[in-house]
Amino acid sequence: MNRFSERVVLITGGGSGLGRAAAVRLATEGAKLSLVDVSEAGLADSVSAIAEAAPEAEVLTVVADVSKEEDVDRYVAETIARFARIDGFFNNAGIEGKQNLTENFSAAEFDKVVAINLRGVFLGLEKVLKVMREQGSGMVVNTASVGGIRGVGNQSGYAAAKHGVVGLTRNSGIEYAEYGIRINAIAPGAIWTPMVENSMKQVDAADPRGAAEQFIQGNPTKRFGEAPEIAAVVAFLLSDDASYVNAAVLPIDGGQSYKY
Repeated sequence: MNRFSERVVLITGGGSGLGRAAAVRLATEGAKLSLVDVSEAGLADSVSAIAEAAPEAEVLTVVADVSKEEDVDRYVAETIARFARIDGFFNNAGIEGKQNLTENFSAAEFDKVVAINLRGVFLGLEKVLKVMREQGSGMVVNTASVGGIRGVGNQSGYAAAKHGVVGLTRNSGIEYAEYGIRINAIAPGAIWTPMVENSMKQVDAADPRGAAEQFIQGNPTKRFGEAPEIAAVVAFLLSDDASYVNAAVLPIDGGQSYKY
């Protein structure tokens, strides 16, 4: 299945986790990829994973901080210089931040999390949507979270930012549909990625796996999701198979967010 043959997909946070999994999935379906991450080593590991799964895939890597406007301008410019267009955008880069009660969260930590998780998503939209509108087509998937559709506790910055991503998605989806552009978001729940593993270490540094097992008992499936399961949904939303899906926020959490 080559749904992305000759299509260019830009992925932020492409050096690990959901970004890497989506890159591998899209490469196997023929996409040309532009991967953005703050970690050069992470990008190199992603390139290796892509080469193993899809040896013929064409991949550009750009080291950039998504919270800095000049870096966003640069990753968009380098993508256009290499591929001349952007057909799909997985606007994915994010961090969790430190867990704490709101009164102890700190303004500095709040600003850090919001800068990456919300400002970074906005800047990506601002720059990429201009390219897509000029093209007359494009598909965007923003990474929100179940923390963007309900409260999670001890994560003021994360919850505020991800709720903001949901608002940006719905607002921009309505604005840009007439230009042939679809904008959706995913709201992953407990997906076993390096970020979630670090979250469990914050809960119990001595036994993060034990904390994880206890945490997951609240999920109807009694398990964590895996990054390739998210990548499959991202690929669907970026493809023509989702041609009438727009301004939607799709929970991918085993049903946990609907549980009483």
